[in-house]
Amino acid sequence: MTVLVTGASGFLGRAVAAQLVAEGHDVRTLQRRPSGVPGVTDALGSVTDAAAVERAVDGVDAVVHLAAKVSLAGEASEFRAINVAGTRSLLDAAERAGVRRFVFVSSPSVAHAGAALAGVGAEPASPERARGLYARTKAEAELLALARDSEAMRVVAVRPHIVWGPGDTQLIERVVDRARQGRLPLLNGGTALIDSTYVDNAASGIAAALRRAEHAHGRAFVLTNGEPRPVGDLLAGICLAAGVRPPRWSVPAGLGRAAGAAVEALWSIRPGADEPPMTRFLAEQLSTAHWFDQRETREALDWAPAVSIDEGLRRLAQHYRAR
Repeated sequence: MTVLVTGASGFLGRAVAAQLVAEGHDVRTLQRRPSGVPGVTDALGSVTDAAAVERAVDGVDAVVHLAAKVSLAGEASEFRAINVAGTRSLLDAAERAGVRRFVFVSSPSVAHAGAALAGVGAEPASPERARGLYARTKAEAELLALARDSEAMRVVAVRPHIVWGPGDTQLIERVVDRARQGRLPLLNGGTALIDSTYVDNAASGIAAALRRAEHAHGRAFVLTNGEPRPVGDLLAGICLAAGVRPPRWSVPAGLGRAAGAAVEALWSIRPGADEPPMTRFLAEQLSTAHWFDQRETREALDWAPAVSIDEGLRRLAQHYRAR
């Protein structure tokens, strides 16, 4: 197929574009800077630019939509312009262009209201209950996408959870940098059980959703390695792979949430240059269980992860040694 991938300059977007090239598809990308993926045709632009979107979808058979504003802080108008209005514009253009398959890359946070998620599947997306601007706008966008599912354009939503791997600057580098500086606390001892997804598995799962769209359309699927671990163990594995000391100090979850609220208030007045060190959403993610039943995902997508967490950590260590 000829496939448009949006957001291919991001960590996961690059992996997805490369996966689709490896599977023999003709891949076109749309994002604001070059993707750097060998074998793709880059179209520079934003999903907020209707003309750029129209050009990008012209002549494609399928769309994989990853472009989004992913942040713990920022202006509500920017989240809505990119995550909601941008998705609506892309859906409109895809329908007009006769696109047959549309994979919307979402997040489990669209169904997370702050309480633990233990052994559940893809619960309904809820813009009203989701925590934070990113999660709320992604929930709204997922609902928009699934509402467009039809015989003419098959739509699937995939929610990869905590994607990580070599070269990741969003999660891995921040964890390592903060651990190196001694600024990475554990909440409640790091005992919360969480799922995560090695980047190669996330990319192959998204490609599987595209391949299986005729069978899996109209539904959302959470995508993980299916190997829940205490958050403290996962953070320790990442730190050891990078050659830094794992976090040892712990604070109560309630204190972490209070600190997150205080940081959010400060950021709203005087934003920092990087992501805030703590938010209420981040404190909840670090102190509550979130792991998922993967049976429906694997059956519907005819997919299974190929890289275990231990193998992923080995590859991460190899990456840091090479640096």
